[in-house]
Amino acid sequence: MAQDEKRFTQGFGGDVAQAFANQVAYCRSNGAPITARVVAAVAAVLDDAGPGGPFLTRIRDWQGMPLADALPLRAAGGLHALHLSGREPALAPLYAGEAVDDAAIVRDVIARRDEDLVPWLDGPPQTNEAGRSSNFVAAMLWLAGQGLPSRFECLEVGSSAGINLMIDRYRYDLGGVTVGPRDAAMVFTPEWRGAPPPDGPVSFASLKGCDVAPVDLTDPAQALRLRAYIWPEHTVRFARLDAAIAAANAQAPDLVAMNAADFVERQLARPQAEATTRVLMHSIVMQYVPEDQRRRITAAMEAAGAQATPDKALAWISVEADRTLLGHALQVRYWPGGEEWRLLARSHAHGAWIEWQAPA
Repeated sequence: MAQDEKRFTQGFGGDVAQAFANQVAYCRSNGAPITARVVAAVAAVLDDAGPGGPFLTRIRDWQGMPLADALPLRAAGGLHALHLSGREPALAPLYAGEAVDDAAIVRDVIARRDEDLVPWLDGPPQTNEAGRSSNFVAAMLWLAGQGLPSRFECLEVGSSAGINLMIDRYRYDLGGVTVGPRDAAMVFTPEWRGAPPPDGPVSFASLKGCDVAPVDLTDPAQALRLRAYIWPEHTVRFARLDAAIAAANAQAPDLVAMNAADFVERQLARPQAEATTRVLMHSIVMQYVPEDQRRRITAAMEAAGAQATPDKALAWISVEADRTLLGHALQVRYWPGGEEWRLLARSHAHGAWIEWQAPA
């Protein structure tokens, strides 16, 4: 297996019980105790000796890599949707954080709502989170500090609803370094740990993205699905989603339905403007991308990188889960001059804090 594939899949196992246990720990580590309780309750029900309906049976017999496939979050998303829609008032005490028998409540709901829950297992969670864009902008500041052009042509894979394709409409305060318009659709001030990133201008020549199943933020039903994947403890994320919906209604992000490898290859084949850095970026995506596509993306980036020049640079910004440290790792490669992966920061799963570790 190539080094990139090892980096994206390290820590993912094939055991359902281990996947649920890791997700519980991940939620607790990222300030989501209620979501941790929901995931743990589903795990307890799965551990019951008796048979279950299609929902439980399909989870127990999962035909893939449960953690890489975000199986625990698929199940949790279905339950949260039932709660948000008001169709399952029995879940309200659990989501309110009350001291209740979590497993008993979840067991009863699953038994009655089996048909409603099964479709939530059909695809990965849509965890499009605007707070993660702070990582992208911090990386762009660092890349500009290395001498790459500070005008970026952004290509995002796994864009979901395209929320991070609107980063040019957001404002950031990253350790005292500010970027973005004053009349921003959203403002992000993550808790900054460590030295600040390099200070300097960042601008955007273009922002394009792809997803195999793009989400239309202007469709209320699709927006509800996104809400279901928001961890209920993080109330600020609901407000962010509302702001993103308003921004998308004003001007839709440039998003196409396409697999990641096809998109990257097609975009890299297009002419690049002078005095720009073309950058591939993604957040919590590569675990869902098939191995053959990951190999194609790496090959396409390295081939394009070999042709990069100081005036037409290329970069790769990765924000992916580190299941060992229970957080996210912000890493970059760039051409010419920085072909190896470099760790810039560790960060909270949804952008609450960034711990800057970039080399000076």
